[in-house]
Amino acid sequence: MAESSLSSRIHDGALLRQALTHSSYANEGYRKEIHNERLEFLGDAVLQLVVTEWLFAKNPGWTEGQLSQARAAIVCEATLAEAAESLRVGPQLRLGRGEERSGGRKKPSLLADAMEAIIGACYLSEGFEASKAFVLETLAFALNTVEGREAGRDHKTALNDWLRRRGKEASYQVVGSYGPDHAKTFEVEVLVSGEPQGRAIGRSKKEAEQQAARQLLKELAAAASTEVPGALHPEA
Repeated sequence: MAESSLSSRIHDGALLRQALTHSSYANEGYRKEIHNERLEFLGDAVLQLVVTEWLFAKNPGWTEGQLSQARAAIVCEATLAEAAESLRVGPQLRLGRGEERSGGRKKPSLLADAMEAIIGACYLSEGFEASKAFVLETLAFALNTVEGREAGRDHKTALNDWLRRRGKEASYQVVGSYGPDHAKTFEVEVLVSGEPQGRAIGRSKKEAEQQAARQLLKELAAAASTEVPGALHPEA
């Protein structure tokens, strides 16, 4: 879904505009804008409720601990940033000059915060049922895959295990870095037997590598009939 799709889901244009406005943009002296932090607070509450309700209904045999772990893995920066990328939120963000220069449109933290603000705007504009449907649709990739519910999952190890069985191996290389030294964002490419297979971004090289491995695992799980070890069964 791109901008037109967001507009079709959130009919209050002022709320959508606010959801996409970062504080760095609103706080630039000559502007009189409302930033998205209050909407982010509201959207987080809506998101928590929707995900909790879904997990509770879909997994009647799970303990409180299992439900809490799964919710924490879904309602996290990495998953929300991925959802925001699927909506092309980055290009639509309204950023101050400093954030723009430091690669803010690709920062997982900014994308995740904006995603929560968008959910909050959807709730205020369209009501709970519409915002619930929006969350379930946008986060379906995480809700419907066990790997998206595994807190602390070591995706690099899982990917290496899967590839090793097929006589292949993964390697990683940094292909870009953005922002000042104290707040760098890294872009990493994952290669399988020397062939590029995808890229991901993180606040550290390690985080970017984990996200690249996670995305590739998801693609392999969708494309292959064989099982990705540890990625498809929560009890494994």
